[in-house]
Amino acid sequence: QEGMPQTLRSTSMFTPCGFSPHLHTSKEDEQGGLIFQDGNLTSASLDALIQHLIPTTDYYPEKAYIFTFLLSSRLFIEPHELLSRVCHKCIEQQRLDDPVLDKARIRKFGPKILQLLTEWTETFPYDFQEERMIGHLKDMIHRIAPCDEAYWKKMNQLLQTLNQKLATLSHGQEGIVKISAAVSDKLVAFKNKPPSIQREILSVCSDPYTLAQQLTHVELERLSHIGPEEFVQAFVHKDPLDGTKTCFSEQNKTSNLEAYVKWFNRLCYLVATEICMPAKKKQRAQVIEFFIDVARECFNIGNFNSLMAIISGMNMSPVSRLKKTWSKVKTAKFFILEHQMDPTGNFYNYRTALRGAAHRSLTAHSNREKIVIPFFSLLIKDIYFLNEGCANRLPNGHVNFEKFLELAKQVGEFITWKQVECPFEQDPNIIHYLHTAPIFTEDGLYLASYESESPENQTEKDRWKSLR
Repeated sequence: QEGMPQTLRSTSMFTPCGFSPHLHTSKEDEQGGLIFQDGNLTSASLDALIQHLIPTTDYYPEKAYIFTFLLSSRLFIEPHELLSRVCHKCIEQQRLDDPVLDKARIRKFGPKILQLLTEWTETFPYDFQEERMIGHLKDMIHRIAPCDEAYWKKMNQLLQTLNQKLATLSHGQEGIVKISAAVSDKLVAFKNKPPSIQREILSVCSDPYTLAQQLTHVELERLSHIGPEEFVQAFVHKDPLDGTKTCFSEQNKTSNLEAYVKWFNRLCYLVATEICMPAKKKQRAQVIEFFIDVARECFNIGNFNSLMAIISGMNMSPVSRLKKTWSKVKTAKFFILEHQMDPTGNFYNYRTALRGAAHRSLTAHSNREKIVIPFFSLLIKDIYFLNEGCANRLPNGHVNFEKFLELAKQVGEFITWKQVECPFEQDPNIIHYLHTAPIFTEDGLYLASYESESPENQTEKDRWKSLR
């Protein structure tokens, strides 16, 4: 089982259980086109899976199934098409087209279909940015509401909650877009050392604990905008059974995910910029020690993404080449952190620490103990390898549901983490600085670095010459 990412086991409400990549000994059972092994659903045709999602008067799908199927179905069928098929099947099965409705029957079915639609809107709100989706919701309510007034109220509540959620999300996105635009103008400006009036991090925040907490604010704020479906949409290829089009080719549906990766890169460069900027060796060493303390506090909080960005910034070659500066730094603490984030053994040390944080989160008494912010690009890489490593469909055309249970487990755990409320007080001043402080380009970093400690060898001398 080489190359499969190691994943965490967790007991969150999204987590379907029973994924085991080993050979099954037990026999397969089939119910209505669904193939089970050891009581776990392993594969089925897309039609059978859609049928399994649809509630009836006496059946409601398991929560884990709903999440897994809604997450992965978009690889085969667009959400509006899926909802349309679900609604049509409900109309057929419950005879909602009949001139006289069977009220007793619909009163049994109504709450179940409303529950399914509620779960869909709560977990995948971005699906409902499309008019067509809202159209299906309204059509369904018009058909069942004559049987019970309460259904109108339920549906209105659902739509109100959805609108609020989408408004909050898009408001957050606009904020991020504004900041990104402001930042990208400044990136280019500093190929050489900026004027000395540039504020530096220590004048804005000299306490490493406070900075680690504000970084955690930024991380949780940005995480809150990422929809679970973005992980799947990032890898949408053509579905082999539908050779004509890829799903979602028409618009970019992974923008929050990309914005988050950009934030990580910005933080790396910000750390490197802050270290290379001061003219005096003593000040540079002070900034390095400050960031080591910030990183350590991030580790204690469970904010592994900021931690990794800070370590990456310190390991950029314009920073790591500053030998005289580093000789003034107490590096023992830094090596401990580096060891934690060491990539060997598929990031074995980090994964152990992450499991510890995930465990702490499950038994937490306070929001502070609930924080788990994973090293994000590694999470994406794990999901990517899971996606590349197994086919979406089996040779017989069935959907490989076992793969999607594992995918749902990884994404579901992430969703649990991103819902944590940040327990720290927000400092708008520091957060503004983190988002808008000018940072060097790579060339700018090398220039600043060579000015601080002149080139050591011919390669460095040539590089400096070409940069000047």
